[in-house]
Amino acid sequence: MASSVSKSKTYYSPGDRVFDLVNICVTAFWVLVCIYPLYFIVIASFSDPSLVSLGKVIFIPKGITFEGYVKILQNKELWFGYRNTILYVIIGTSFNLILTLTAGFALSRKELPFRRIIMAIFTITMFINGGLIPTFLLIKNMGLYNTFWVMILLNGVSVYNMIICRTFFKSTIPDDLWAAAQIDGCTEFRFFFSIVLPVSGALIAVIALYYAVNHWNSYFNAMIYLRNKELYSLQLVLRNILLTNQYTDDMADLDVGADTSMKLQTMKYAIIVVSTVPMLIVYPFVQKHFVKGVMIGAIKG
Repeated sequence: MASSVSKSKTYYSPGDRVFDLVNICVTAFWVLVCIYPLYFIVIASFSDPSLVSLGKVIFIPKGITFEGYVKILQNKELWFGYRNTILYVIIGTSFNLILTLTAGFALSRKELPFRRIIMAIFTITMFINGGLIPTFLLIKNMGLYNTFWVMILLNGVSVYNMIICRTFFKSTIPDDLWAAAQIDGCTEFRFFFSIVLPVSGALIAVIALYYAVNHWNSYFNAMIYLRNKELYSLQLVLRNILLTNQYTDDMADLDVGADTSMKLQTMKYAIIVVSTVPMLIVYPFVQKHFVKGVMIGAIKG
């Protein structure tokens, strides 16, 4: 008996089509609003500064010149800053992950004594801290002032990230799994490293990204606790370049002229690109884990 298969077609009323069209237009507008400033900074960084100042560079770079990049890359302190920041990111993020993951896992276990009190103490630090001057005196008395390790040890744990880890472990790692591991003679350390961490790849990627971006963008701690320029982070070096250029820019308006002032403005665009591109390159490699890791820790919490 032959049977005919009828394909159902989705019917779109004129109102549905108008609604979809409005959604597409609004979404496209906001995408343009978010992307265009970044795009403009990139094209302005290697366009003729006089054309940028006159507003003639809008969508297409004009009068291409890399003078701003050349002047920045000739600065030796910039390379020290890159080296230091890469070390701060790698070593600091590793240190942060060790503390955060272990603390989050410990606080997720019901058998931990006084875990509610410990969690309350951690939470209080999110609202109350010792202040800048007491922290500075503590760092100096501990012998960490103007050392490489002050950038690693300071702010070793983010309580917010630790709470995400605790929520993830609490909702993802069942107690029965730990009971079964105990029967097989598994120790707590082996359980954590051999069972918990391998199934927490998304979480680790998210927390590592949080910490890495924080280390990459950090300049305040370096400005307060470092005096040796060879230990400066990249962001602090770029900040000093901007301040120096701002002073030179002011003097240029009085002595040199508008040409030098416009070139310094172009350098500022180049500095923004130099400081943000590395993170933009790294992000796509962890982006696939980003949403998954955050949602796991949020929905099941």
